[in-house]
Amino acid sequence: MSIYDTLNKEQKEAVFHTEGPLLLLAGAGSGKTRCLTHRIAYLIDEMGVKPWNILAITFTNKAAGELKERLAARLGPAANDIWASTFHSACVRILRRDIEHLGFQKDFTIYDTDDAKRVIKDILKEQNLDEKTFPIRSVLSAISASKDRYEGPEVFRKKAEAANDWKNTRIAKIYAAYQQKLSTANALDFDDIILHTVRLLQSCPDVRAYYQNKFRYILIDEYQDTNHLQYLLASLLTNQQRNICVVGDD
Repeated sequence: MSIYDTLNKEQKEAVFHTEGPLLLLAGAGSGKTRCLTHRIAYLIDEMGVKPWNILAITFTNKAAGELKERLAARLGPAANDIWASTFHSACVRILRRDIEHLGFQKDFTIYDTDDAKRVIKDILKEQNLDEKTFPIRSVLSAISASKDRYEGPEVFRKKAEAANDWKNTRIAKIYAAYQQKLSTANALDFDDIILHTVRLLQSCPDVRAYYQNKFRYILIDEYQDTNHLQYLLASLLTNQQRNICVVGDD
């Protein structure tokens, strides 16, 4: 009996539909991870796809670990060549190879929340701004939301000025200073990891072509949780064949 005989009708359709874009709607406990694992196995075993030509994205390290374990149990050593990771982990790998195109060095540092708070605190002092009026956590939240929308400090400033929003106009200046300090320190915060990967792929056709050629098949789990920046990233990585499969809860 084939391993695919254990799948139900809908799961089989998802596994065997390999070419072109595919959207799967599936709730919790419906066998999403199992379906993705079988789909990847089918691509490799039956379609002759090389493991290193597959990118499988999940949202948490725990989910990525579970996917890797299932793939290893099914495929053996070949599973090690599949890019099965979170959005951020995949982007770090891309940036470690090509971030020099953006003016950073490959040995960049990734700032955690405490590092980011420290930088914002220093900027508030430099700009003579009161932490009570500009709570560090709120400032970072505004900057993070702006990055998720793929908006830099200049766009943030123009929007604030158009709305005659004094507070956000000041936050825009903090944002600009924050990005400058990160750049000077050869550092990225958590949001920058995806932001700069999108910038890299948009501004460097050769790099974009390399990864579009490398990732012949892309699979994304928990697609309902993607933001605009992650959507742009997926679009940029997908090649002309558009072999992308996304799984989400309706």
